[in-house]
Amino acid sequence: MTLLHLIAIVCPLVFLASLVDSIAGGGGLISLPAYYLTGLPAHFCLGSNKFSSCTGTLFSTGRFLRSGNFHLRTAAVAAAAALGGSFLGARLTLFLDDHALRIAMLILLPAAAVFIFWRGRQRSDSNTFDQIPRRRAILLSAVIGLVIGAYDGFFGPGTGTFLILAFTTILGFDMKTACGNTKVVNLASNLAALATFIAAGTIQYNLAVPAAACSIAGHWIGSGLAIKKGAKFIRPVMVLVLILLFSKLVFDMFA
Repeated sequence: MTLLHLIAIVCPLVFLASLVDSIAGGGGLISLPAYYLTGLPAHFCLGSNKFSSCTGTLFSTGRFLRSGNFHLRTAAVAAAAALGGSFLGARLTLFLDDHALRIAMLILLPAAAVFIFWRGRQRSDSNTFDQIPRRRAILLSAVIGLVIGAYDGFFGPGTGTFLILAFTTILGFDMKTACGNTKVVNLASNLAALATFIAAGTIQYNLAVPAAACSIAGHWIGSGLAIKKGAKFIRPVMVLVLILLFSKLVFDMFA
């Protein structure tokens, strides 16, 4: 396929993925398979996907920060832990060959879908964070950042959804604040993983740069909708993400 054909395949799907990801996470479940449709090696798919998603996440994070819909202390602690976790996860991918990495993804993707489906039913729009002792909140924030950051660096799809679920079910934040915290943490883990992939030379820039422009557009529109409409809008999109996850699960099982 020519470069124009590759761009025509990847860019619309990256835009859709970014729109969904900026609201409820899970965009990687759309964007990463889009890169795989191009036939690129697995490491280049991961690196290029991280480049475009990180660029878009930067813009949606900026919108949430300006709106004030985040909790600074917990977001900062989780983001710092995510940097280390994402670096370790990304380094792990470089030690696996292409075939092994594809097998790992086939295992992780259904596992992510099943976990998100069952845990997603326990979401809450109330904010009970103030009931958690400060030291415990800091520790939980660090654990969330480290564990999910490592997952993001190694695999990625579903990371934003995992973070939203963690901030709502473990720390008790409302949906909008959880989304703001998620953007901060996701950006940190994305930057750490991206630096690793850049150093390794596993980014197809002539494809990743146009995709990044589409990612920016999707994140900008989606984050604006989430901030303006709040939980009433975020919740249905979370349901959509769960449907997409399960659709992908069924496809992997029977294709």
